[in-house]
Amino acid sequence: MSAATQRAGWSRLPLRAAAFVVLTCATILGVSGWREWAARDAVVRGAETEMANVARSLTQHAEDSLDLLDFGVVGVVSRLEMDGTGPTTIAKLGTLLDVRKKAIARIHSFDIIDDQGNWLTSPGTVGSTLSDDAFFRHHQLSPKREAYVGRPVKSLLDGEWVVPLSRRFNKQDGSFGGVVLATISSRYLSHFYEQFEIGRNSSVTLTHRDGMILAHNPGNEKFVGRSVADTPFFHEPSLQRPSGAYHFKSPVDGAERVSFFNRSSRFPLLLVATVDKDELLAPWRATAISRMLYVLALVMLIAVIGGVLVRQLQRGQRMAVALAEKEAHFRLLAEGSSDMVTRIGLDERLRYVSPSSVRVVGWRPNQLIGTPALAGINPEDLPEVQAIVDAMKRGEKEEARLIYRNSHRQNGEIWLESTMQVTRNDNGRIDGVVAISRDISEHKKLETRLETLAIEDSLTGLANRRRFDEGLKEEWARAYRDRSSLALLMIDVDHFKAYNDEYGHPAGDACLRRIAKIIAAETQRAGDLAVRYGGEEFAVLLPNIDAAGCARVGERIRSAIREAGLVHGSNLAAGCVTASVGGATCRPVLERTAGVASLVEAADRALYAAKDAGRDRLVMSGEVMNLLPKASGE
Repeated sequence: MSAATQRAGWSRLPLRAAAFVVLTCATILGVSGWREWAARDAVVRGAETEMANVARSLTQHAEDSLDLLDFGVVGVVSRLEMDGTGPTTIAKLGTLLDVRKKAIARIHSFDIIDDQGNWLTSPGTVGSTLSDDAFFRHHQLSPKREAYVGRPVKSLLDGEWVVPLSRRFNKQDGSFGGVVLATISSRYLSHFYEQFEIGRNSSVTLTHRDGMILAHNPGNEKFVGRSVADTPFFHEPSLQRPSGAYHFKSPVDGAERVSFFNRSSRFPLLLVATVDKDELLAPWRATAISRMLYVLALVMLIAVIGGVLVRQLQRGQRMAVALAEKEAHFRLLAEGSSDMVTRIGLDERLRYVSPSSVRVVGWRPNQLIGTPALAGINPEDLPEVQAIVDAMKRGEKEEARLIYRNSHRQNGEIWLESTMQVTRNDNGRIDGVVAISRDISEHKKLETRLETLAIEDSLTGLANRRRFDEGLKEEWARAYRDRSSLALLMIDVDHFKAYNDEYGHPAGDACLRRIAKIIAAETQRAGDLAVRYGGEEFAVLLPNIDAAGCARVGERIRSAIREAGLVHGSNLAAGCVTASVGGATCRPVLERTAGVASLVEAADRALYAAKDAGRDRLVMSGEVMNLLPKASGE
């Protein structure tokens, strides 16, 4: 190489190094900027998820409040249709309604109106009529019996804004007899929304589906009764879905806001929770500025170091290579500094352990260096980890990611996630493995909890409907393979709605939990599956059992529920809680065209037969497939 060529090579080196430093700084800035923007998007998405949950919770609260009103209204309607509207009946109901209003804070009023729109209760409204009110005309003209939720109105009793819920009741000849009206205070709903701290410039609005505001926080009295039917939520096609987020700029102050809406599937309600986008992003903005300042400082430091490096390059290529190796080693350690970084030799012993090992596994680096790298791994997970390490030592894998259980000095056993990468010496030969490990125990606990919630009924602790559907398919396939039988019991608590009406929902929930324990106690075989099928209905899946055995289990359950002695005044035949049971059995291998639904249908028919026969009894359908239509020629 000539001197001129060598000088040209050396002159290009600083330029290349400078270009590399500039590119590195630009990359760091670009990656940092992208990461901050991604963090901003994550904040917005997280807020959307959180506010969507708030909107669903507040919608559920509104539905529950209206359900509470409706339960009372249904009871009064039943009493009026049985006993009429005589003075004695009205007096008794008036007393009962007053007691209920005092006991339940959210109920504002409970009244009865006759077929002419006159008040039969609430003495303070004598002389006024409701014959022209929308809810009264609705029930007067429509024979439908379902609940009607109307627009907000001002109460005639105290002038307070209320949300009405009403039902029609008929005379004994079936003609229109009047209306039972219950209301909930708009102020109550607004005060409830104050419990949710979603921001200083935020708001929560509950509207009727026609756009009339039912409740608002803050400033309920200022907004209730106004119409917002001209907003995009009521006419823009993209916002007519059940729920979602809507980003917009306020026409009042020009501020960007985000609204999270949720439509009730059971009542004509729309709930909208709105937050200020600037306020939402303020914590991220402050953190992003702080982080970017550190990044700028780092970039400036790299630029300074790069300048010094460029000036030193001409001292020799060997020094530059050595410096690059040190920088690479520094980057390798720095990138895993928040987790435990270990270097494993070909003898599978630890050559280096980072200080974070104290936080991850409870041992100091000097206590681990020189010990077997795989010593703390759970014996069940060890073969898989050992196989991966062996493959990396042979050069078959360059990197791998593993999740396994490992012992901790104080905490017993933890879950670790390790990213492993092969390291090589100057000759390119493998000289070990570098592992970066982090503790993911909390994440694994959350995964386990979510799996449990997905298949368990939260009230009774039994399996839920989803688990039943999966179990039925699995057991059907198993019975088909084994040429064995499969049985199903359907269990329904007798007159349970009347039980709820008489004793209240907390007592009803306690009753369902007690019955669930009884059913679980009577199904002790390993393959038996006890399920809360829905509401007050339960199911028991019994693999490998014939009709006689199924009947014995069903009768034990029915008897145990009756013998539990849960008082049920509305169950006149027994005076206590009882259940009707329907059972069915089949052999899937003998039925080529039948599916899993046929077993459910047969057990369900048997259940209805038990209820039609007087309840508190067991009825077996016989072989389920005998109930299905036979193919021609059979």
